[in-house]
Amino acid sequence: MVERALAGRVCWWIAPTYRMADDVWRSFKATLAGVWRAKDEAMRRIDLPGGGVIAVRSGHNPDALRGAGLDLAVLDEAAYLAPAVWTAAIRPALADRRGEALFLSTPRGRNWFWGLWMAGQQADHPHWQSWRFPTAANPLIAPAEIEDARALLPERVFREEYLAEFLEDGGRVFRRVEEAATVEPGGSPQPDERYIFGVDWGRDADFTCIAVLAAESRRLVALERFNAVGWAVQRGRLVALADLWRPAAVWAEANSMGGPNIEALQAEGLPVQPFVTTAVSKGPLIDALALALERGELSLLRDPTLLAELSAFSLERLPGGRYRYSAPPGLHDDTVIALALAWHGVLYSGAGISFV
Repeated sequence: MVERALAGRVCWWIAPTYRMADDVWRSFKATLAGVWRAKDEAMRRIDLPGGGVIAVRSGHNPDALRGAGLDLAVLDEAAYLAPAVWTAAIRPALADRRGEALFLSTPRGRNWFWGLWMAGQQADHPHWQSWRFPTAANPLIAPAEIEDARALLPERVFREEYLAEFLEDGGRVFRRVEEAATVEPGGSPQPDERYIFGVDWGRDADFTCIAVLAAESRRLVALERFNAVGWAVQRGRLVALADLWRPAAVWAEANSMGGPNIEALQAEGLPVQPFVTTAVSKGPLIDALALALERGELSLLRDPTLLAELSAFSLERLPGGRYRYSAPPGLHDDTVIALALAWHGVLYSGAGISFV
């Protein structure tokens, strides 16, 4: 882009959001310091001698990109841009100047960006070329860093982010669910086991769910799910379940009414640990559960509701680059969150904690 702009060409860098293009804008300013004829910080535009232009634009609103004649457009994280950014705005702007476009992105399933990549792989599309580079092709990243990521990330996330693969089932989070469902209902506490509870609160539209995990054998041994009852009754059911299983720790969601419920249970002597679910904390919580299932480290109850919620649970990558985990519209994820909290407790609760 710098070379083209210095030669008098009009060039745009388009990213899903301005925040995603911050580093690029700073690099352009540093590279062209002392060269530009004018710089507009608000518009993120640099004018160069000879008529060349470099501008950094957001693709959030495709209509705002219409009209300009362009020589070169770079669409950054193109898979996370709306297709209309290319088809309705940038493609027409390149036409009258016979301009060029470069699409850069991490894959996001088989969407419109995948279609462009496929066009570049076919001989009957002579105006398109495409390349795919895994992270290992970058000589600045140590192989050990990549292997660490492989060990910590679910397979699907690693394959997209580090292997640059286009995955047909890009939204599915949990794999090997049916294979892990080997525990029959009706189990009872064992004297040599340590039990961890995971609690996701709900009342009317959602369900309260309590997952009971055996920490040593890593088996889901009990699952309670109910709604449409008051908080006092819900706490009473949890206390009764704790009297039976004697948990070493109870990890409960602390959002909304979770805080008062946790305080009330702690006052009764239960070893309750709060977990605040946020956009930042939910990702690692779910990733850890997904990784355990992929590796065969966790056995599940043959509970139809749990297996259905795990199978339907999905992931969406947001324009800012983060992931959002959730159940599809109209479905629930209460058993998923309770199970994830219990697994979190297995990983992070000390063996010395006991039920009083």
